[in-house]
Amino acid sequence: MTAVSPPTPTSSAQLRDLVQEILAADSLPPIVQAGHPVLRQHAAAFEGQITVGELAQLTDLMRRVMHEAPGVGLAAPQIGIPLQLAVLEDQYDVDPESAAVRHRTPLEFMAILNPRYTPVGDGTAAFFEGCLSLRGLQAVVVRHQQVSLQFEAPDGRARVEEFEGWQARIVQHETDHLHGTLYVDRAELRSLSSNAEYAANWAEPGIDRARAALGFLSGNP
Repeated sequence: MTAVSPPTPTSSAQLRDLVQEILAADSLPPIVQAGHPVLRQHAAAFEGQITVGELAQLTDLMRRVMHEAPGVGLAAPQIGIPLQLAVLEDQYDVDPESAAVRHRTPLEFMAILNPRYTPVGDGTAAFFEGCLSLRGLQAVVVRHQQVSLQFEAPDGRARVEEFEGWQARIVQHETDHLHGTLYVDRAELRSLSSNAEYAANWAEPGIDRARAALGFLSGNP
């Protein structure tokens, strides 16, 4: 059972100050790493704490940080802001075999506020994943194959969209961040690998060899 994260103690005024400080900086903010308390807090729901203009600037900044990393998603807590905002985008070229096995298709850029996801059907999929806030590590996570995401767009409209495959994995990973959950909380810890060991031994479309050799998910997906 995943632990329940405490709500952020950051007030609306403090949150606004944090955003304005980051926007005023001359450089991209660093991505905070595991152990920073903001990653273990339930981020504040967006309720107009910052202006529409500041939200647009923050969203653009997060997109640039995500590209610089590089990654396919970034949540506001990962740059030290306990706000329920995340950006998602997956435009990387991947080999056709990996794309087919992982059901990975391009994801156009989107920003999501106050997201919640629910599974669609009972299907699950297990693959290695990593996190920009746990650099140097990867582990296998079993996630819902398809989810329905309820969120607000930056223009304030309530939206509901369904995602499947690798897009659903990105949605779940980033939404979890906003609730204080890291992928290692859901991971098969016997699969935990350094990036170097993953590249040397397990960098393939599926997880069958890793599962057999490392001894996880026996008889499961």
